[in-house]
Amino acid sequence: MKEPVPSTKPTFLGASGPKLSVRQIAVVGVMTAVTCVLAPFSVPIGPVPISLTNFAIYMSLYVLGMKEGTLSYLIYLLMGLVGIPVFSGFTSGPEKLFGPTGGYLIGFIPMAVLAGVVIDRFYGAKRKMAACAACIGGMAAGTAICYILGTAWLAYQANLGWKAAMFAGVVPFIPGDLGKIAVAALAGPKIRGRLVQAGLRAGE
Repeated sequence: MKEPVPSTKPTFLGASGPKLSVRQIAVVGVMTAVTCVLAPFSVPIGPVPISLTNFAIYMSLYVLGMKEGTLSYLIYLLMGLVGIPVFSGFTSGPEKLFGPTGGYLIGFIPMAVLAGVVIDRFYGAKRKMAACAACIGGMAAGTAICYILGTAWLAYQANLGWKAAMFAGVVPFIPGDLGKIAVAALAGPKIRGRLVQAGLRAGE
């Protein structure tokens, strides 16, 4: 009786947990790099700058799915915390987490989870318009959670009233964030479809 031949396919994330193939690790790395490139470019308009961080996360969720997309952001966050200048304005370090925008950096995590769950659920559905609307709603809801956490920390850290914090950290960003969500909802499925065709993602 022959003994079973052990698999030689490299996998990661532990023996008993979900595993990532080398190909998946590579795509996560690419999207982390995309976030590192886009996020530092920002427009300072007050204590909270306009940046492309959330757009990079939206696209990562389409390309990678919820679990790997969230993992990609966590890797990006860790890189910034250890001193690599990948945060808005090419900044870095743990002090960024305790500054005015720290709540938004943390808020991006539940944003990625919620938006990613919705995108994973509705991407590829037969009713394209309804699926697109659901994905837009998921990204908007996740962004609202990020707004709440970010504004709460901004109000505390900068000693602002809730209304002042809203006008500093939410109101100016709504039009741009809606635009980013719309672009991601249009471009994300196309990029994900190309990756499926190229064999870089499993078929839906």
